[in-house]
Amino acid sequence: MKVTLISHSQLSEEYKKSLTTEVPTDGQAIAMTCIRTCYSPNKPSEIVNLEGERYFKSKATDGKEGSEADRLIRFIVSSGHTSTLESITFTFAVEGVSRALLSQLTRHRAGFSYSVQSQRYVRMGSDDKIGGFDYVIPEKVDDWEGSAERLYTFEKLMQDIQIGYDKLRKLGVPAEDARSVLPNAACTNLVLTVDLRALLDFYHKRQAGKGAQQEITVLAEELKNRVIEVESWTESFFGGGN
Repeated sequence: MKVTLISHSQLSEEYKKSLTTEVPTDGQAIAMTCIRTCYSPNKPSEIVNLEGERYFKSKATDGKEGSEADRLIRFIVSSGHTSTLESITFTFAVEGVSRALLSQLTRHRAGFSYSVQSQRYVRMGSDDKIGGFDYVIPEKVDDWEGSAERLYTFEKLMQDIQIGYDKLRKLGVPAEDARSVLPNAACTNLVLTVDLRALLDFYHKRQAGKGAQQEITVLAEELKNRVIEVESWTESFFGGGN
């Protein structure tokens, strides 16, 4: 599995030029603007300039780490007013995951958008450009007591499926029909766009220890880590319920 952050919400150049106060990150400026718009008499375009000094430069008054902006966002998250986080979005390239994971992932719909590699248009034959379908080996096949026999059995099945797929294609079966024999283990690639509110909800349901299948718990951690790299203030919100 490989997860790459392609893009994330950033302030426009026009808006940046209008700012008279420094902001920690673009995402935090967006979050504070959304939150304070609900409670402030100031216009959204003016909030960072008029209130930024108070929130970004002052120590949190709740006794916890960070600034007053961090305290404000913590309060909003704990109160459940997380619609204010929907304006912060992230787009990821997710590569080399199983179709089984895709089936689980797409159960998360609100706040998620998907563009997925098609088994109809991308031919999976051994002689095709892709060189045959790749596959993900489940943890309890590859890393378990008696795994040698399990792994042999699993990989033999994958080979047999590839042979069957190739034969169907040679018999004139179109790729859109031959794909019916491909397994849940077959790899796929996708582009995923998600807003911060939806991503936090996904993480709290799919993180390790919540009963989710191992592959999707790895994805949850990868998404979390990519977000924290660019918006470090979000880290604490992945740690607890939202």
